[in-house]
Amino acid sequence: MASERSVAEGSSAPGPVPKGKIRIYSMRFCPFAQRARLVLAAKGIRYDIININLKNKPSWFLEKNPLGAVPVLETDHGEIIYESPIVCEYLDEMYKQKKLFPEDPFEKAKQKMLLEEFSKVIPYFYKVLTGRSKCENTSAAEQELKEKLAKLNETLLQKKTRFFGGNSVTMIDYLMWPWFERVDGYGVRHCLDGASQLQQWMQDMMDDPVIKATMFDSETHKAFLQSFCDGKPNYDLGL
Repeated sequence: MASERSVAEGSSAPGPVPKGKIRIYSMRFCPFAQRARLVLAAKGIRYDIININLKNKPSWFLEKNPLGAVPVLETDHGEIIYESPIVCEYLDEMYKQKKLFPEDPFEKAKQKMLLEEFSKVIPYFYKVLTGRSKCENTSAAEQELKEKLAKLNETLLQKKTRFFGGNSVTMIDYLMWPWFERVDGYGVRHCLDGASQLQQWMQDMMDDPVIKATMFDSETHKAFLQSFCDGKPNYDLGL
């Protein structure tokens, strides 16, 4: 698991990426950046990592990605790639070992369509979290999240497979996982009530060696998310 402290404005720009490696600009608790780290780990890719203080971003980082978001990949040729689904697909195409997306174009398209559907679920995790931190009524957001998770549960039931891509972990599972790792941190585990297939998927995912090697426990996620809601995100929590 990455343990480097985050760098902020005023820090020196890093040197070139070492030949034969790739660099990821990340943040230890960012679920979008975790997607890329999962793919890097699953494929056994050698990489350097630099964690960014997203509250006080270095100017040199904004030159690499004007959007200021992580993850960002930088190759040993100076190429820059950002946006987590694009980063993950790039890694899968560039590094041929252990392909995570299906080779079949239609099966790959189905995973990308499911990812598009899941992207509409993500905001509800945050609506519940931030609403509670402001002492707002989150019942509507919780109900909406529960309904969306029930649809994902139905997708698994219809597929009759352990994972969203089949009977082994594939790209779509890694792309969805980070938000489920944080269900206790977001305070939304009860939204999975009745979604037994989805709960079983979570248990099966936690048996995956890549997940085990990269995840934080629920208490750590809770502590970081509390600091985030307080407006003082502790990017170096636990270091």
